[in-house]
Amino acid sequence: MITLDGVMQGPGGPEEDTSNGFEYCGWIAGYPEDEGGEFMQENMKATDLLLGRTTFDIWENYWPQHAEHWPGVNEVEKYVLSTTRDRSDWQNTTFLKSIEDIKKLKNSDGSDLKVWGSSEVVQLLLGNDLVDELRLIIYPLTLGKGKKIFDSAALPAAFKITESMISPSGIIFANYVRAGEVKTGSVGP
Repeated sequence: MITLDGVMQGPGGPEEDTSNGFEYCGWIAGYPEDEGGEFMQENMKATDLLLGRTTFDIWENYWPQHAEHWPGVNEVEKYVLSTTRDRSDWQNTTFLKSIEDIKKLKNSDGSDLKVWGSSEVVQLLLGNDLVDELRLIIYPLTLGKGKKIFDSAALPAAFKITESMISPSGIIFANYVRAGEVKTGSVGP
């Protein structure tokens, strides 16, 4: 979930992530929850997760008590990139310490991984060419400040759209897969 200007911090509620004085937590509240139908159902299918520590800290206190809203979230493996934590009581949690641990996981025969939130993890993955697909839910607003999905460390990469939808309130649902290298050249005659 991102804004038009790429902010992904604290979309879900007023106290979700107020770090660095962020004052717009809960910014998706002005949009209908039921928009996106099949797209959202596909994205919410239980699959292993790769999370940053901040997102994990928020989730481990919420999802175990609210799993009826995301069936399977407790059963999937949760991989957490953290240098400050190494255990949790939330079942099926494994802590990773470095990008090298993520690379080993990506090159394993395990299931696909989805990243939710976790802006620093997304930026780390983009900067190490470890992103195969982007599933974006883009809300029609700008916030100007906050944690963003893209930063200057992202490596140049081309993507192609595989699925898209625009909701009545203007939310854009878009799936992109890697499409090789960036091509450059001249435009026009």
